[in-house]
Amino acid sequence: AVARAARPPPSPRAALLGSLTFASARTASSRAKHGEIAYDELAGLPESFAREAGEYALAGVPKVRSRDGYDIATIAGGCFWGIELLYQRVPGVVATCSGYVQGRVDQPTYEEVSRGTTGHTEAIQVLFDPGVVSYSKLCELFWDRLGDDAMKPNQVGNDYGPQYRSGIYALDAKQLDAARASLLSRQEALARPIATEVEMQQGVFWPAEEYHQQYLSKGGRFGKPQSAEKGATDTIRCYG
Repeated sequence: AVARAARPPPSPRAALLGSLTFASARTASSRAKHGEIAYDELAGLPESFAREAGEYALAGVPKVRSRDGYDIATIAGGCFWGIELLYQRVPGVVATCSGYVQGRVDQPTYEEVSRGTTGHTEAIQVLFDPGVVSYSKLCELFWDRLGDDAMKPNQVGNDYGPQYRSGIYALDAKQLDAARASLLSRQEALARPIATEVEMQQGVFWPAEEYHQQYLSKGGRFGKPQSAEKGATDTIRCYG
């Protein structure tokens, strides 16, 4: 089960960042102090896919497969904190990374994306073993997570704006076919047209700041870690 906590608009999550238990991570390097993301200082495998994703982003080429041979999926489901934990729990998912995609600006920061002017949406990348969990299954879990929010443009739950639009962003033709098939299947169960974007990923996926990575499993707003164990079914507290 997944629960969304009510928060006052607008963009209530921005206010929460000021009270992050580990907000000092933002000043871990001189680059972070100047508002830049130190991609080479992001956590790496097995804890996080962030560092490797940063390498691919800086190289300027989207990757459909990791250097270890696992497949990669790019998914946007509103605030990336909750959807990242959802996929952390999925058997066959090796690692995850929160970040930004489908935008016009290189190396975007949270503050820039939050203004809604860079074109990016909050998203995650999922590193997965297709021998254990299929891309189609990841899409199915995505639609289950969205529910009726799939019919809302630029909104998931209490978060709204172009930076929270939902989407499945394929990394090759095979993924795109599977994503489109999943959309058609889910549309049959919904009363209005789906607003979720299902398309090829445009440009690269840029990892978010370290303090966003695996945010809920690390403790979230209240310093109370939520389970990322495989198969866990505990209700996800989206904002910590």
